[in-house]
Amino acid sequence: MSKLPREEKFLDFSDYGRSIAKVIASYLKDTKFTPVDLTFLFGVSGLLAIICIFKGWFLAAGFFLILKSILDAADGELSRVKKTPSYTGRYLDSIFDWILNFLFLLSIGLVSETSILLTLLAFFCMQLQGTLYNFYYVVLRHTSDGGDRTSNIIETESPKAFPGEKQDTVDLLFRIFNFLYLPFDKTIHELDKDAVEIITFPKWFMSMVSLYGLGFQLLVMAVMLSIGLVNYIIPFFIGYSVFIFVFIAIRRTFLTEKTSNQSYSKE
Repeated sequence: MSKLPREEKFLDFSDYGRSIAKVIASYLKDTKFTPVDLTFLFGVSGLLAIICIFKGWFLAAGFFLILKSILDAADGELSRVKKTPSYTGRYLDSIFDWILNFLFLLSIGLVSETSILLTLLAFFCMQLQGTLYNFYYVVLRHTSDGGDRTSNIIETESPKAFPGEKQDTVDLLFRIFNFLYLPFDKTIHELDKDAVEIITFPKWFMSMVSLYGLGFQLLVMAVMLSIGLVNYIIPFFIGYSVFIFVFIAIRRTFLTEKTSNQSYSKE
């Protein structure tokens, strides 16, 4: 099932791997391969990208970053076609993303001899960018008729485990997830808390904000590595954050029509 009804779908620049992900999911539908297996595979792909960065094999690193992005989409697609929703897979996916993003920038920072403070700042900026995209996307899904509502803007409590998964595992992964993501969620929510009351976001706006989606971030990173711009990746992600305030300003200025009595607590 799609996260948005057909009439609300927009051109998502971060979701370029979806078509291939659907092919992978279709091929694995009747096998014993699980969505969590694909989650671990995208973790392996990310680790291979990091090894390639340290080795100076930047073209190969770019390949594994793109592969990681495709497999990241494929685990969710496989979950949908197998009809096996899982909070374990959902939280594990996000935890792996956080860890890998940190390691991607750390390895790039070490190779380019960038200071650790700038590297940490770039990681903070990269996470904040992705959180802004997820924030608006979750709001859109909640305000759309037929939109997926399994994710909340701020996660407040551990959900009840689906059949086939252990509640203790879900609770543990939820606590780790919240520890890693809650500071970014709350920061973006405070910057534009009125956005949760908006009726909808136009497609052009969501397409613009999708330039902050993780898939597009990894595409930028892969391209810059491949063309020899490794020394500029850390400064790029710091400077790229200026659009956070641009997107929020656009939302506050032009997208202000509110709906009544919306109440929902991010992904």
